[in-house]
Parts: sequence; C-alpha cells; structure tokens
Amino acid sequence: MAIPKLKRDKKYLYTVEEYLAIERASEERYEYYDGEIRLMAGESNEHGIISVNLTIELGNQLKGTKCQIRTKDAKVKTGGFKLDTKSKRGTFSYPDLLVVCEEVKFHDEVKDIILNPKVIIEVLSDSTEHFDRTIKFSRYRMFNSSLTDYILISQDKPVLEHYSREEDGSWKLRFYTKLDDICFIKNINCRLRLKDIYDRIEFSQELLDFLKELKNG
Repeated sequence: MAIPKLKRDKKYLYTVEEYLAIERASEERYEYYDGEIRLMAGESNEHGIISVNLTIELGNQLKGTKCQIRTKDAKVKTGGFKLDTKSKRGTFSYPDLLVVCEEVKFHDEVKDIILNPKVIIEVLSDSTEHFDRTIKFSRYRMFNSSLTDYILISQDKPVLEHYSREEDGSWKLRFYTKLDDICFIKNINCRLRLKDIYDRIEFSQELLDFLKELKNG
C-alpha cells in the first residue's frame, strides 16, 4: 500500500495497516494504541544511563543462556495475535528493554515486531508513566501469555517495582527502594541490584533517608 500521511486531525483513527506503513517508513519511532499513533519522545540523560546499566547487567548474566535481550528499538505487539491489519484496535509498543527466552516469534515477514517477550522493563518518564502503569500493563497481562515479569524503574528516585506472574495466573508486586536492595528475576535467574542500575545517578541523602524510613515504617 502507499504510505499514508499523518493526519492533522488528532481524532483520526488509523488502521494497523496504516500505522505499520507509516512507522516502517519513518526515521521516528511511533507507538500505536487502538487507532492512535503516538510519537516516542527523546530520552533524558538519566533515562539513557539507567537503560545502558540495565543492558549491561542483564546482558552479562544471560551470556550462554537461551535468553536474549532486545533494547528500545524492538517493538512488541499486544492485543491478540490474530489481529486484523484492517482493524483499528490493538497495541504496538517500544519497551525500554525486553528479554525473550524462546525462538523469537514475529508479527510478519519483516521481523521487526516481537510477539513473545518474557520480561519487559520500562524506565518511567513523566510523559509515559501513567500509560505504562495502566493500559499498557493491562494489555500485556491479558494478551501476552509469554510474559512472566514486568518491571518499572523510576529515574528520579531509586525505586523498582517488580510484577511477576504467579502459577495461578495472578500477579505479585515486589517493591524495592534501597540502593542495596536486590531484585531477583526468578524466571530468567537474574539479579538486579539497585546500586548497579543507578550507577552514575546521584540522589540526595535526604531522599534516600526518606525512602528508607518509608519502607521501614
């Protein structure tokens, strides 16, 4: 199909086919949610540092295993794997980091959209935090059966939230707020220490003391 142009009318809803044609022809990255096309914002200095730290830590631990890391340029499809490309429903997103532990399954022959992430990690930003916590996570839980772990990491404070899928299908939250805390991702046998995630990020002692008191209280 011919490459559609982005409409000035913000109420216009694009089909999946239109979105993929626009996105694949663009140098920009766009996410898709039920007909809406959203331009991905650039990252802050802190966001970039944390993302690189995560890639290094998990990459070293996953060497020699069947699991592989994909970074922020890998798209994930959510909303039902038999989604009609003429439809205006579904989600295509760019996680900051994801791990796949089986043979990678793709949306189509272009092989740029992953269907079977096992772990997804998002470094939260002001513009994306609400969407990452609510709609995006809800879609992941409902439609990405391969997903076992969803991790949210704050960039302005040392806080990590780890959601893991239990055997009964429910999700359990573990909350980490101290730099010496270690998040164990059992499903890929990896450990993330907050001190390593936030290497080169400076926090005030007042903030660290507050988070310590909050957790102990």
